[in-house]
Amino acid sequence: MKNFLSVQDVPNLMVLVQEALLLKKDPFAESHLGRNKTLGLIFFNASLRTRLSTQKAAQNLGMQVMVMNVAQDGWALEMADGVVMDGDKVEHVKEAAAVIGQYCDLIGVRSFAGLTDRAADYGEEVIHKFVQHAGVPVLSLESATRHPLQSLADLVTMEELKPAAAGRADKVKVVLTWAPHPKALPQAVPNSFAEWMNRADGSLGPVEFVIAHPEGYQLAPEFVNGARVTHDQREAFEGADFIYTKNWSSYQHYGQVLSKDPAWTVDAEKMALTNHARFMHCLPVRRNVIVTDEVLDGPHSVVIRQAGNRVCAAQAVLKHMLLDLLYA
Repeated sequence: MKNFLSVQDVPNLMVLVQEALLLKKDPFAESHLGRNKTLGLIFFNASLRTRLSTQKAAQNLGMQVMVMNVAQDGWALEMADGVVMDGDKVEHVKEAAAVIGQYCDLIGVRSFAGLTDRAADYGEEVIHKFVQHAGVPVLSLESATRHPLQSLADLVTMEELKPAAAGRADKVKVVLTWAPHPKALPQAVPNSFAEWMNRADGSLGPVEFVIAHPEGYQLAPEFVNGARVTHDQREAFEGADFIYTKNWSSYQHYGQVLSKDPAWTVDAEKMALTNHARFMHCLPVRRNVIVTDEVLDGPHSVVIRQAGNRVCAAQAVLKHMLLDLLYA
């Protein structure tokens, strides 16, 4: 696995999930792999879980880690080609990415959607420019349209909890539900979760995957990819084994907040419709907007386990990228 930008870069999903679980049990088993290797973590946006979990994962593998917050620590970067750089951009990404590649063996990049230009966001300019110019492998720490490290951690969590959650041999029912939020948020997490869940059906066992959202919040077709979509949240929750809750802004009316309807907040009444479902969220979460305290602090909430699994998920990815370097 040279680069890690989406689930499409994973040759075998089951192998990667199981490897993450093994590394969780013995995090220092492969500590020799990263010796004398350096991971650069480049953040264009704020981060808590992604930054700390990826840094810890790299250290567990014996790697050195350098972290740079571009807005605070570096020059303003120009991304476009062929421009006259007589404005506020001091350095071009061609040079910046290439220089970082001189210092690092692997580079992780985090850059959010601007939510004003859908074509630009879905073109993934920032991360693709690093892939093009860095000269070393690149992993996504979240991009404009995807968050693959989060999605892998989500699948690891579900694999751990699946027997207890399902309690039966038939399909595990997984629901991705929209919930209200005061700000416009990107589609990256729900896009990525949907993409990984569609790939997981069959790889990790049979899955019934449902996406619930109000009118106007349909995700891009390539991410929905045959999942059942409903505008009835309660109907979606019936018999579910996992409830994954996340807000996202409109894809069709790009970046707009079309609804803040509190009727979509996840509460105990709705969770009672499920098959004792586990409540999942990527964090950070707005309490009593996205989900009530009763659910978030309740016995079926697994958000802290999810966050903890970000380490072994990132470690599994970094392990494969290091192996690719070793045998290239």
